[in-house]
Amino acid sequence: MHEAAYPPSGGRIWQVGALCRAIADVLQARFNPVNVAGEITGYSRPASGHCYFSLKDESGQIRCAMFRRVASQLDFSPKDGDRVEVMGRIGVYEPRGELQLIVEGMRRAGQGTLFEQFLLLKAKLQQEGLFDAGRKRGLVPLPRAIGLVTSLGAAALHDVVHTLRRRVPHLPVVLAPASVQGDAAPLELMRALESLYAMCQEHTSTTDNAIPPIDVILLVRGGGAIEDLWAFNHEQLARTIARSPVPVVCGVGHETDFTIADFVADLRAPTPTAAAELVCEPVQAWSGAVDLYAARMDDALLRHTDRQSQRLDRAAARMGRPSAITAQHTAHLRALEQRMHQAMRLAVQAEAALIDRYQRALPTARNQALKRLQGGTQQAAVRLSLLDPTLVLQRGYAWLQDPQGHIISKVAQAQAALSVRATLADGMVDMLVVGQA
Repeated sequence: MHEAAYPPSGGRIWQVGALCRAIADVLQARFNPVNVAGEITGYSRPASGHCYFSLKDESGQIRCAMFRRVASQLDFSPKDGDRVEVMGRIGVYEPRGELQLIVEGMRRAGQGTLFEQFLLLKAKLQQEGLFDAGRKRGLVPLPRAIGLVTSLGAAALHDVVHTLRRRVPHLPVVLAPASVQGDAAPLELMRALESLYAMCQEHTSTTDNAIPPIDVILLVRGGGAIEDLWAFNHEQLARTIARSPVPVVCGVGHETDFTIADFVADLRAPTPTAAAELVCEPVQAWSGAVDLYAARMDDALLRHTDRQSQRLDRAAARMGRPSAITAQHTAHLRALEQRMHQAMRLAVQAEAALIDRYQRALPTARNQALKRLQGGTQQAAVRLSLLDPTLVLQRGYAWLQDPQGHIISKVAQAQAALSVRATLADGMVDMLVVGQA
């Protein structure tokens, strides 16, 4: 019996990593991109934001990985047991030699034509740049007035108004009502937004306004099915939002609901209440933030000092107590500590000065608004006084009436022997017409 030759004559000996890459190349050329339908099992999402799970059916399963960028664009939260359709690339995870599917898109199985229309419109507007982060504006820290677009009968109106009254009761809110569901809703929403845009333009052309300029607009409604929220997936509404002269915060639905309006707005809030909270940070929160940053800087300083001390101790142990080098590092560490303390104090002082400036500006703005209102009232009083008929009588004119109380304004009405009553500036005189001149 002869032993078999090893390796076989002419056979290639593969490195494990090279074999995995070769298999991945074959899969890439043969299958990708691939669409797969199945049920989610073993779903997990660690702190990194990446998602790991398996897709299974009656006859098999495959491991899947969906990275944070893709997961953040989903309009729902996947969970075990969900039937989904995914699009991705099949390959080999070389460190373990496992077959896996890199998911690049996911939707619920059988969502129908509405979701297809949503994806098509989303892709179209994204290609036009309406979702670009560069065109979106930040919120004003202390807005002068807030515009609000929602339905008068919606629970979202109560939630937003309650939140604004609780956090910033001094801020005026301009409500532009509109339907938020149904066939007429997109047109009403656009008209409501345009009315607020017109108010913003009026403030840029004149300062004689009772309401301060609107610095932000809230577009809100409660949650619901995709059909209920469909008004906010209207193309013309998206373009109207994009034309807004001030930042628009969209708070439509619940945290897992996404609409086209969310993507085109300057900021998306998970709920209507959250939208109101985003635009009206109370002054106490600014003070709390400064305290929080100061505490964090103190903690960071202590941790840094501890780490540097440990490094110094380890270096001293390795070098056999070199007193000169130890003294040099100690001095450097103290200098760093002093610089960090100084930087912390300067940062806290700057934040405190900013808050103080905002607090001083609020009374001034209020007084200026009151002065404008008083000036308008005085002007109206002067105009009204100019219409007083007694001013005309004081200039030598008289008001003539016949016995029946009719006004005599023409010569033909004053017949001879007619009794006439003349009203003068200081009283009335009865006269008799003797003839016409």
